[in-house]
Amino acid sequence: MQLKAFKLFSILFVAGALVSCQPKTKPESSQEQVITGQQLPNPDWVKDAVLYEVNIRQYTPEGTFKAFAEHLPRLKDLGVDILWIMPIHPISEKNRKGTLGSYYAVKDYKGINPEFGTMADFKNLVSEAHDLGFKVIIDWVANHTGWDNQWIFDHPEWYTKDSTGAIIAPNPDWSDIADLNFDVQPMRRAMIDAMDFWLEEANIDGFRCDVAWGVPQDFWEEARASFDSIKPIYMLAEDEDHPGLLKYAFESNYTWKLHHMMNAVAKGEQTVQDLRNYFIEMDEEQYTPGSFPMQFITNHDENSWAGTVNQRMGDAADAFAVFSFTVPGIPLIYSGQEAGLDKQLAFFEKDEIDWSKLDKSDFYRRLIELKKTNEALWNGLDGGDLKLLNTNHNDQVFAFTREKNANKLLIIMNFSDHPVVSDIEFDVREEYDGIWEDSKLVVEEKESIELQAWEYKIYRRL
Repeated sequence: MQLKAFKLFSILFVAGALVSCQPKTKPESSQEQVITGQQLPNPDWVKDAVLYEVNIRQYTPEGTFKAFAEHLPRLKDLGVDILWIMPIHPISEKNRKGTLGSYYAVKDYKGINPEFGTMADFKNLVSEAHDLGFKVIIDWVANHTGWDNQWIFDHPEWYTKDSTGAIIAPNPDWSDIADLNFDVQPMRRAMIDAMDFWLEEANIDGFRCDVAWGVPQDFWEEARASFDSIKPIYMLAEDEDHPGLLKYAFESNYTWKLHHMMNAVAKGEQTVQDLRNYFIEMDEEQYTPGSFPMQFITNHDENSWAGTVNQRMGDAADAFAVFSFTVPGIPLIYSGQEAGLDKQLAFFEKDEIDWSKLDKSDFYRRLIELKKTNEALWNGLDGGDLKLLNTNHNDQVFAFTREKNANKLLIIMNFSDHPVVSDIEFDVREEYDGIWEDSKLVVEEKESIELQAWEYKIYRRL
C-alpha cells in the first residue's frame, strides 16, 4: 500500500482531574482513557527497511553531525534505510556519570547537545539524509530527565517522589536521572509538545523510545495520535513484554530474549532446540497485525556493557547475523558493525570507532540486498511467515522456509562448532537455486544436507 501524507484528526478524551504526584504505575496503568480510531498504518518505506543505529559521539574524531554527514554516501551504498540517531539533546551535568555523561540524561528536550553541533547542523543532516533517500528517527527518553533539566526547577510536581517528598531516580543504579510521573497531565502534554517539535521543526520521521516499558501505554497512544496528525512515522519501543504497546503506538519492539538465546547458543550454553521452541511457543498475541520485532546481534547497550559481537558470539557471529536478517523482523546494524567493530565503546567518554577497515561491509551489503530482493523477508504483513522444518539434528541445525506470494526462501543453518550431515524433512517436491553459491537443490520428502561448523545455506525456489 502506498501511503501518502495525511492528517489524522483524532479527539483525545481525558477524564478526571489532575491527581497529586504519586509514584507512577508502570507500565500499563492510567486513570485516563485515550480514544483512538484505528490500528497503525505502516508507512510504505518501512516494509523492507533495515535500521542503522548512529552513535554520533563515537562515529568520528569530531563527534559532530557535520562529520557524520560525510558517511551518508557510504551508508547509502551499504543499503540501510532508517537512521536511528542516539539522543541528540544536551546532557545534564548534575550527577553526571563519567566526563561526558549519558546521552539518556536529558537536560533540554528541545535543545541540541553542543558536543554534536547546532540546531542548524542537525536540520542540515536530516535534509541531506532525506535527499539521499534515508529516513531519520531520533532516540527519545520519556521515562526520566537529567537532574538539571529545567522541568525539575519549574515543575517539581512533574516528578516521582518518595515518602519525604524528595524526587527519586527510577532505580538506584540510574543515579544520573530523575523519574517522571505520568499521572501528571501537564507533564504529559509538555512531553508530547516536545516530541511534536522535532517532527515539525526538524522533519524527522519517528522515534526510538528508550525505556518504553516504563511509560504508561495510554501516553504512547495519545502521543502517537498527535504524531500521525503531522506526518507518517515509524516508532520503535525499547520493550519486549508489553504487546499492547504495538496496537496503537509502536510498529516494532525488541527481541531481548531471542538475542540472549543467540549468545547462549554461540557459547554452547543452549541449543538450536531452544531457538525452535522460541518460535513454536511465540504467543500469537505478541504481535498485532502489521507490527514486528527488531532483530539484532549488537547495539549500543550490548556493545558497551555485554561485550563485542566477537566476545559474545565468536565464530558464530556471521551465522547469527544471517539469522537476524532472515527470521521475521526488521534487522539492525549498529555503528561500526560493518567495520568489524571489535572493542567495547566507552559510554560516558570519547572513544571513537576505527573505520580504517570496512571488513564486514560487503557481507552486510549482501544481507541487505538479500532482504530487499526477496519479498518473503520483508517486514510485518509484507513478509512471509516462518515455517520450521524438522531435522534429525534439531539441537544443531535450524532450518526453515519463508514464503510470500511467488517468493519462497529456504534457509539452513548449522549452529554448532562441528560439521554435520543432517536429514531435513520437506512436505513437497521443489527445486531451489543457491543464492550465495552456484548450486541447485531438488528436495523430496527428505534430503541430506552437509554443513560445516557455523555454515549457512540460503536457497530461492525456482
